[in-house]
Amino acid sequence: MRSYSTSVLAHLFGIISIILLLVWLLHYREGIEYDSDNPLRVFNVHPFLMFFGFIFLVGQAIMSYHTVPGTHETQKIVHMTLHFIAIILGIVGICAVFKFHDMVNLVDVYSLHSWIGIGTFCLVGLQWLFGLTFMFPGSRQSRASLAPWHIAGGRALFYMAICAALTGLMERTAMLKLQPHQRESHLINFLGLSILLFGVFVDVTVGLAHFA
Repeated sequence: MRSYSTSVLAHLFGIISIILLLVWLLHYREGIEYDSDNPLRVFNVHPFLMFFGFIFLVGQAIMSYHTVPGTHETQKIVHMTLHFIAIILGIVGICAVFKFHDMVNLVDVYSLHSWIGIGTFCLVGLQWLFGLTFMFPGSRQSRASLAPWHIAGGRALFYMAICAALTGLMERTAMLKLQPHQRESHLINFLGLSILLFGVFVDVTVGLAHFA
């Protein structure tokens, strides 16, 4: 029951984050379009897909064992499928920022945000491949010994993804030279807080489920 309540809060802050992100990108930052001649519209694909397409779906995948009704096998399939979709959309999001850098002649992978983001994304891909071992028949004892490492690693990587998102927002705010009193600056701050709270409640949901 406790994990259900926190999963509701996780979904709430996830949806709030998506709404704030869309308001920011569509109202303040000219829109979202991968094939645009406008570099800003191309760049906006990156934050949109890296949160909605990657972080939000990874959060849903993490919670799927506690929110998806059905057998354990069904939950595993949903868990792996959501992660796979998140990785595919994340690849598109990363390609978008590299395309933006080419369009405006910026150096690639120069900031702390990019280092954390690329590192986290590669590790998530490896984590997904490691998770495939749970999809095939094998020793129940060996699975039981590996599961805590898989769970702990997944939660750590999820927080690293949240960290990448927050450093990305800070970097973008600095690049845009936004003043603290501007509405757009306030919007980005609220967006960052809602992303952080989404991550917190996803993790709390998983943590409480072990004591249910």
